[in-house]
Amino acid sequence: MQRFNLSAWAINHQALVLFMIVVLAGAGLYSYVNLGRAEDPSFTIKTMVVNVAWPGATAEEMESQVADPIEKKLQELPYLDRIDSYSRPGITFIRVNLGDGTPPGEVKDLWYEVRKKVADIRGDLPTGIVGPGFNDEFGDVYSALYMLSADGMTPAELKDVAEDMRQRLLRVQDVNKVDVIGAQPERIYIEFSHARLATLGITPQQIFASVASQNAVVPGGSVDTDADRIALRVTGAFTGTEAIAAVPVSANGRTFRLGDIATV
Repeated sequence: MQRFNLSAWAINHQALVLFMIVVLAGAGLYSYVNLGRAEDPSFTIKTMVVNVAWPGATAEEMESQVADPIEKKLQELPYLDRIDSYSRPGITFIRVNLGDGTPPGEVKDLWYEVRKKVADIRGDLPTGIVGPGFNDEFGDVYSALYMLSADGMTPAELKDVAEDMRQRLLRVQDVNKVDVIGAQPERIYIEFSHARLATLGITPQQIFASVASQNAVVPGGSVDTDADRIALRVTGAFTGTEAIAAVPVSANGRTFRLGDIATV
C-alpha cells in the first residue's frame, strides 16, 4: 500500500495550500490585534482571612473556643478547598481558600456568605472578643500614587485636602478605589504629674470622670409647634484644647481648672 505523500499533495494543490496559508495568517493577525492586554490585569484571588481578637486568652483558648467553631461553620461553604488557622495568645487568623474551579463571578457572593456564617455564630463565641475582621482585598493594585505636601498647613488641614481629592478621584470613570495613606490621626493628650495630683488630693480617675461627663451629648427632649416638632440636644462636646483645659475638676471641696493641674 502506497503511503500518503504530503509534499507531493501540496505541490499538486498549490492553490488550496496558498489559500489555507492566507486564512491562517489572517486569523493569526486578527487574534493578535484583538488579544486582551493590560498593564495591571484584573484577577480574582480566592482567599479570605478572618481574624478575631480576644485579649487575655491563651493560644489554646483561641484555638478551641474561637478558631474551631468558626472553622466548623465555614465547612458548609460551597467550593471550599481548605481552611487554615493560626492562633497565638490573644488573636487567631483563619484563612479560607476556595477551589480553583470556583467561578470568578461567584467569589464576592461567597465572601458575603462567609461574613454571614461567622455572624450567625458570633453569639456562641466567648464574651469579650474583638471582631471578627475580614480581609478579601488581596487583588487590589495601585496604578498611581500621589504625594501631598504643603508649607504652612497643619496635618489636619492637609488631611482634609487629601479627603477632598479622594472624593473627586472616586468620581473619575474606571476608578474603583482610592485610599489615603499616612494621614496622622488627631489626638489630644492630657499630661499630669502623679506627685502633684497626690499633693492636691486628686486621683487620675477623677480627671477621667470629669472629662467624660463634660464631653457628653444627651437628648434634651423636644418642643412641639403648630408646624413641626423640634428636637433639643444638650451638649458639652469639646471644640478644642481650650475647652478641655477649662473643664472643672472637683476634689475635697475644692474645684480646679484642668489646665491648671495638667497640660492639655
